[in-house]
Amino acid sequence: MKPKTKKYMAWARVSSREQEQEGFSLDVQETGFHEWGKHENAVVDPIFKVSETATKTAEREKFREMIRFAKKHSDEYDGILFYKIDRAARNLKDFVELEELESRYSLPFIAITQPVQNTPTGRMVRRTLATMAAFQTEQQSLDVRDGIARRVAEGWFPSNPPFGYRTVRPDKRSYVEVHPENGFKVRRIFNLRANHNLTGPEIVDRMFEDGLFYSDSKPKFSESKVSAILHDRSYLGSVLFRGHWHPGRHEPLVDQMTWDQVRVSFNEQNYRSHELVYASRLIRCSHCGHVVTGEEKFKETKKGIKAYVYYRCSRYRTAGHPRIRLTERELDEQLQEMLAPLANLTEETDHYMQMVAHSILEVRCADENVQVPESKRLLSLLETQRAKLLSRNLSGAISDEIYDRQAADYDTQEKALKRQLIRHEQISSQIDTVSRQAGKVFDVLSNNWLTMERRARQLALAALFGGFWLEDRTLIPENRTPLELFRAG
Repeated sequence: MKPKTKKYMAWARVSSREQEQEGFSLDVQETGFHEWGKHENAVVDPIFKVSETATKTAEREKFREMIRFAKKHSDEYDGILFYKIDRAARNLKDFVELEELESRYSLPFIAITQPVQNTPTGRMVRRTLATMAAFQTEQQSLDVRDGIARRVAEGWFPSNPPFGYRTVRPDKRSYVEVHPENGFKVRRIFNLRANHNLTGPEIVDRMFEDGLFYSDSKPKFSESKVSAILHDRSYLGSVLFRGHWHPGRHEPLVDQMTWDQVRVSFNEQNYRSHELVYASRLIRCSHCGHVVTGEEKFKETKKGIKAYVYYRCSRYRTAGHPRIRLTERELDEQLQEMLAPLANLTEETDHYMQMVAHSILEVRCADENVQVPESKRLLSLLETQRAKLLSRNLSGAISDEIYDRQAADYDTQEKALKRQLIRHEQISSQIDTVSRQAGKVFDVLSNNWLTMERRARQLALAALFGGFWLEDRTLIPENRTPLELFRAG
């Protein structure tokens, strides 16, 4: 007489890529179940699977699904199969639930590679192995958390870096560097917000028009992504871990000045008026080292309301701190005195300035140069996609309406990419023209300082002097080398 065919359900779990590499992949486990079934004249179906990429929540839901199925169909099955005891459950609580299926629902717990008898001694061995597996899992979790904490302490991101960066592993250790294409896109987004006052939707449209796409499959940045980028301190050189920001070792994509300007645009910065004055955050107090901030005051005069700007240390009111306030007029007078010798440069110095300007512009255009091959690659990809789209339309796989809509999207993307290439050619052709005017910049600074826009003055001071120390009522440049070089002529 032919023996009765038995039925078993099975649970396969891989919790890490290392376990898969060690020979416990889902395929290995599934094959093992079916071979065991052939040997025992049994059918193994269904097999509940959890891969190493599953989240803890997803794994938990799959486990609950298996438990519900087992309880509902317990009278139809002869047991539950596991590849190894440590593959059965993530923790002891889940292991107890599996034992409950055995005791209350008559579904034996069977580990096909670690068979133990269903006796007090066998169950003790099984529980011991399960306890050891749970301990190993918990210890591994602690080790991972400690490793992440050490990585953050070293200045690296605890997980994948944000858009604009990428992870490289030159010596089997992860490092973060600026992404050659996406880093430029992040800088461009900050620039459009800080210096052009564009809104989120306007930035989305401008990026697309300039041929700066989010990805191959999703050309347009979303408004939420742009907003997330503009609020992420990671681009300032920080790392977020457990709700706190820590100093990072990755290269910042924006400077403090640009970051502050963006914060002001979102009404997030305290003392907003401080950020509207051109020398704010460029001056530090020589007494305590803290930032000297600018504050705009308005007073009623006979001729109407007049604005006054004062500079003082942010610790101005601290006990024992010198009570020094510098007016913007005093600051302008000192700066004009520093800039005066630069008004009439010698021919030799003017030529030197052109060379320096040419080099700086070429460096600034380096990011644009990176975008050229990327734009050409995307144009080539569009041609391939357009050919596939036409083929699908001719074969009847898609309707004419879908074809027309997708073809129009491809045309729009193509125009944006071609505009990007034309823009790059225009910028490259203007480098020589702009650099020849470099010497005249100092004439403008010397003669038109008081009429220049505040943002322009702020950028000029940062580029030429780096910053200042305020000693009593006197400004001392942090970086004197360029100034002294030009003075020497």
